[in-house]
Amino acid sequence: MAESTEVADERRVRADARDQEDRRPGGAAEKGAPEAGKKRSLRLPVAAALLVVALAAFGWWLYARHFEETDDAQIDGDISAVSPRVPGTVTAVHVVDNQQVKQGDLMVELDPTDLEVAVAQARAAVAQAEAAYQSENPTVAITETSNRASLSTAEDEVQNARAELAAAKHDLDQAEAQDRLAQLQLQRGKQLLASNSISQADYDQRVSVAEVARANVEAARQRIAQKQAKLDTAETRLRETRQNAPRQLVSREAALQVRKANLEVAQAQLKQAELNLGYARISAPATGVLGKKSVNVGERVQPGQQLVPLTHTGRLWVTANFRETQIALMKPGQKASVHVDAIDRDYAGTVESFAGATGSRYSLLPPENASGNYVKVVQRLPVRITIDPGQPELERLRPGMSVEPKVRVR
Repeated sequence: MAESTEVADERRVRADARDQEDRRPGGAAEKGAPEAGKKRSLRLPVAAALLVVALAAFGWWLYARHFEETDDAQIDGDISAVSPRVPGTVTAVHVVDNQQVKQGDLMVELDPTDLEVAVAQARAAVAQAEAAYQSENPTVAITETSNRASLSTAEDEVQNARAELAAAKHDLDQAEAQDRLAQLQLQRGKQLLASNSISQADYDQRVSVAEVARANVEAARQRIAQKQAKLDTAETRLRETRQNAPRQLVSREAALQVRKANLEVAQAQLKQAELNLGYARISAPATGVLGKKSVNVGERVQPGQQLVPLTHTGRLWVTANFRETQIALMKPGQKASVHVDAIDRDYAGTVESFAGATGSRYSLLPPENASGNYVKVVQRLPVRITIDPGQPELERLRPGMSVEPKVRVR
């Protein structure tokens, strides 16, 4: 019993000694604690970093699925080549490179001397054509009146000839009746003369009356023939008048139309000459910024020759070349954000339209996939994005500037 108590005391003493040893600086307990704390302190930042990365990736996925963007895009606008419309010698140049102009501003002047001479010649031609037209114009009315008078006269002649023919026929009827009576009296006279009932003188008188009556009949017949010929002539003249009068009027009207056409041609030439004189002053066709001018005083210029390029600043848009795999959900009317690298500013815009073909099809040498060496390449489709008006510093935008559009598709 006493021995077991001593063993227990000894064990207790050893345990106390070990505890004291561990509590000393540099003991086993003091060495293990920092190592465990260091491992715990490393696990927390790594876990937090992984969590942040996971949340960022998830957030980016949620964001990216609502937008489509590209860096293959630029500002676009209309660029006009200002050129003369008439040939001439430059007498004044009122612009310099990179100058801002408004629509209608005078840019270049040409020598107007030759053009003024052409205007004077055209005015003289108009005066001549107008005088010829005025001289021809009354002839239509005169011809029409003359035709009506000729037609009326011809109709009157026909009526008179018919009346004279009727009168001649009536005279023939009377002459024939008198001739019949004279012939009957002559026959009775012969009988009376044979019976010595009348004298030879009475019989001779009856013979004379019968001959006169016969002559009157022949004369009446001749007059009828003359009147018939006169009537035929009058009717022929009436038919000719009826046929020729409209033709004469049409001829006069045609001649008048020719004069009128000549006048209109002269007036058109005068208008063209006046326009050409106005074209001697070359003005800006639109508001914008000029490029490098290629004209100086004293040079001879021709129609269509480029004098200076003009960039229109009134209406700009963005041409964004999206990959064909990006336009599945894209459609006109969707809102877009355009970041302009040159001025580091974002502008709001709207998808306006899609090109009729991919960019490669519009190239000078479009690909020919039927050649046998086909390699599938993701194509890009030009998308037109309008920039909303009223935003600040829009006047600083220029065609060709690089931009990064972003279209919200969801």
